[in-house]
Amino acid sequence: MTRKQKRFTIIGVGMSFLLSAVLLVMFALSSEITYFHSPTDVIEKAVKPDTRIRLGGLVEHDSIIRGEGTKVSFTITDNEQTVVVNYDGILPDLFREGQGVITEGAFNVMGGPFVADSVLAKHDENYMPKEIADSLKERGVWKDGEPITN
Repeated sequence: MTRKQKRFTIIGVGMSFLLSAVLLVMFALSSEITYFHSPTDVIEKAVKPDTRIRLGGLVEHDSIIRGEGTKVSFTITDNEQTVVVNYDGILPDLFREGQGVITEGAFNVMGGPFVADSVLAKHDENYMPKEIADSLKERGVWKDGEPITN
């Protein structure tokens, strides 16, 4: 075997090792990825029960119902569709009606309420999570610089 052939063999083995490592990492992380959905996306795509997703939108006015202890139920809307969310935990201080929110969790049953295990709220008056802003802009409901109304 010549020097040139040895060099190509070493490069080929190295590239195949690197490709294998990248594929293994991608496979391992695929179960950890949570995709963002708006209420309209959830209803149109019929997200399967126990599929972990991020659900985002605006907290609908007059929809927050406080239960026993830290249990709370509220509705998220994108001004087209709404989804009821059940959450058991402490809500962020800036969580309120008419504000942008992203929740993480899953549906236990098809067509049932979304069961969230974390709730993220905006952190100042001018901030809205990028996913929510993009979704609302795409539907023509909101534009940069405009106040959000329901």
